[in-house]
Amino acid sequence: MPSSAQRTRVRKQPAERRAEIVAASAAIALADGLECVTLRRVAEALGVRPGLISHYFPAAEDLVAEAFGSAASAELEVLLSADRAGASPREHLAAFLARTCGPAYDDVTRLWINARHLARYRPALRDRVLVQEGAWRGRLTALVEDGVACGEFRAAEPVVAAVHILVVLDGLGASGGRDTADLPEAVGRMAVTAAEQALGLPYGALDPPA
Repeated sequence: MPSSAQRTRVRKQPAERRAEIVAASAAIALADGLECVTLRRVAEALGVRPGLISHYFPAAEDLVAEAFGSAASAELEVLLSADRAGASPREHLAAFLARTCGPAYDDVTRLWINARHLARYRPALRDRVLVQEGAWRGRLTALVEDGVACGEFRAAEPVVAAVHILVVLDGLGASGGRDTADLPEAVGRMAVTAAEQALGLPYGALDPPA
């Protein structure tokens, strides 16, 4: 006999619903690109009406910017966490380079290329790209500074060393140099070599542990 009890519909709190929308948007951005972050696509992913998404994000451009910011921030915490869990600066940097030079970083590489391209004519996204560039640069600069302070690295200007490393990583991603199957081994190691040179380290000092 079917139950006559009515199913109670739980209304989510605004902060919880907004976070859910942003998380879904970030997932779409990483998987398919920022162009695919639309009110309709996010609504379909969450099983809600597009009107609910527009209630929280009346301007679709703001949702795109938020999607990028959320995805980039989350990737920063995975790749270069502020919590070093007892690892030395050198060990932490070696782990960062191992992650960013591997296939797990491909999605975020494409996301950054995508965001910088679209940011040329999307002011909200451009502002968010600048914020994230500052966050990544600041996190890596702080790591270099700590390494200099404890004698592991040598760098007269830690921010210059950090930017040098990030520029090489960005350049490899933008040029397709991350796919090294048909390229010399030195290309696959280029970001690691650049970091070692920028920080006064011998060749192999930033190789990941066996």
